[in-house]
Amino acid sequence: MSVKIGISPIAWQNDDLPDLTAAYTMEQALKESREIGYTGVERGQRMPHDTEGLRAYLDKYDIALCGGWCSGNLLVNDVAQEIEAVRQQVDQFVALNSPCIVYAECSTTVQGQIGTPVNNRPKLSRDEVLAYAAKLSELAKWMADQGMPMAYHHHMGSFCEDEDDVNWLMEGSTDAVQLCFDTGHLLFGGGDVMRTLDRWSHRVRHVHFKDIRPDVVADVRANNRSFLDAVIAGAFTVPGDGCIDFQAVADKLKAMDYNGWIVVEAEQDPAKAPPYDYSQKGYQHILQVCAKAGLDIDG
Repeated sequence: MSVKIGISPIAWQNDDLPDLTAAYTMEQALKESREIGYTGVERGQRMPHDTEGLRAYLDKYDIALCGGWCSGNLLVNDVAQEIEAVRQQVDQFVALNSPCIVYAECSTTVQGQIGTPVNNRPKLSRDEVLAYAAKLSELAKWMADQGMPMAYHHHMGSFCEDEDDVNWLMEGSTDAVQLCFDTGHLLFGGGDVMRTLDRWSHRVRHVHFKDIRPDVVADVRANNRSFLDAVIAGAFTVPGDGCIDFQAVADKLKAMDYNGWIVVEAEQDPAKAPPYDYSQKGYQHILQVCAKAGLDIDG
C-alpha cells in the first residue's frame, strides 16, 4: 500500500479571493508544485475547462489530476437535476483518471461571503441531514456507476461543518458517499480530528492535510469574522506549521491501509506566506511523518 502527495493550487491562485493572489499564475502553481515534488494537483477554476485542454495542460507540467472541487446544490435540486448539473465534470474526471470528485453542498453556504460571519453558517437538524444524506446517496451511486467516486468535503461555512454534522451525514448515507477528510476544516469547526478519523476510516476516500493557527481561529470566532476574513488573517497553513499532530494522522492512515492521495490545501495571503516556501515546508513535513509511520510514497 502506498500514498501519493498532491496539492491544491489555491496558495497561488485563490478562486474565492482572486485579488489576494493576483501576482501569481496557475502556470507558476503547477511548475513550482512539480519542482517541489508533488505529483498531483486538484483542479482550479483558472485551468482549461475542456477535457482535452486540461489534459494537455497537466501533461505539460507532468502532473496528475488528483481530484477537484464540485459545488453541489442538492439541497435545492432534486437528484435528477443535480446529475445534469455535475455530469460534465464527472465525465471529465473519469476521462482524466481522477481518484475522486470532491463534492460539497454550496447552495446555502456562507464560505464565499466576506460580510457574513462564519459563525452564522446554516445549521440543519439531525433529521434534515439524514434526509439530505439519502438524496446524496442516490447521487453518489450514480457517480460511482459512471466510474467516479464521490468524496464529500465537510467545509467551514456550510451546513456540514462540525463533528456532529459529519457523523450524521455518514450515518444517513450509504457507503457510496465517501469522505474527503480535511483535518483543518474539522478542527476549525470544533471537531476532534483523530476521533472522527477513527470512526469513519472505512469511508475515507481522500485526505486534505491542512493545518490551522488556533489563535487566529479563536479571534475569528470571538469577533464574528467571515470565512474569507479567516483565510486572509492566516487561519490556515501547511502541515507542520500549525497545531495539528500529523504524525498521529499518518499513523492512522497506515493502520487503515490507506492508499489514496494526501493533498495539501492551505490558502493564505501569499504576501505573508510565499506559496513556494510554504508548500515546500508542507511537503517536507508530509515526507517526514509518512516515513515515520511506514507509509510508502508513490512517485
